[in-house]
Amino acid sequence: MIVCIADLLSADEVARLRDGLAQAEFVPGETTAGWHAKLVKQNQQAARQAAEPLKAVVQNALARNALFQAIAQPRIIHSLLFSCYGEGMSYGRHTDNALMGGANFYRSDLSFTVFLSEPEAYDGGELVIEGADSEQPYKLAAGSAIVYPSTTLHQVEEVTGGDRTVCVGWVQSLVRDVARREILFDLETVKRTMFAQSGKTPEFDLLTKTTANLLRQWAE
Repeated sequence: MIVCIADLLSADEVARLRDGLAQAEFVPGETTAGWHAKLVKQNQQAARQAAEPLKAVVQNALARNALFQAIAQPRIIHSLLFSCYGEGMSYGRHTDNALMGGANFYRSDLSFTVFLSEPEAYDGGELVIEGADSEQPYKLAAGSAIVYPSTTLHQVEEVTGGDRTVCVGWVQSLVRDVARREILFDLETVKRTMFAQSGKTPEFDLLTKTTANLLRQWAE
């Protein structure tokens, strides 16, 4: 399941991140890529010391966003990176590492990209995610995010003008199985719709009970 989240960050938060990154030191992105991904990764990443205080802005936005929480069922949000792609840079076709975080061995169930540049600020640079029989490009407004399975093949196409700046990160979900996560997401969507239409009815209570009990069975 691939989900786009509009306005994950406020305009003030986007501005704060841009200002912080404007002062940051950047290093070659290949330093955080797997041995084969290094061959196709051409970007720059904010150095760890500069990035640390900025990560909290994104973490807080993800924590308060009900759609992200329902999609991801996050146990751990980890390995956040701030990446910049200048003219001629790209990240070729790859799959994200299954385990990240060094000795912590955090699992990557879901990947996300938070866009910090407006689409008109750069040419090219689409995030392209492969499906079974198609490829879908994404280039979202600043402050928006896309969440997608870490199991997919994907790439960032070459930037042919301007600069593309994003925050990327990964989620180890409480619910490892993607089909179960989708069931919980659908139930949460129905719950919220029912509550908006009719309030806290007996039917809503029964659905809430069922959702909670499924999460008890499936959470790790």
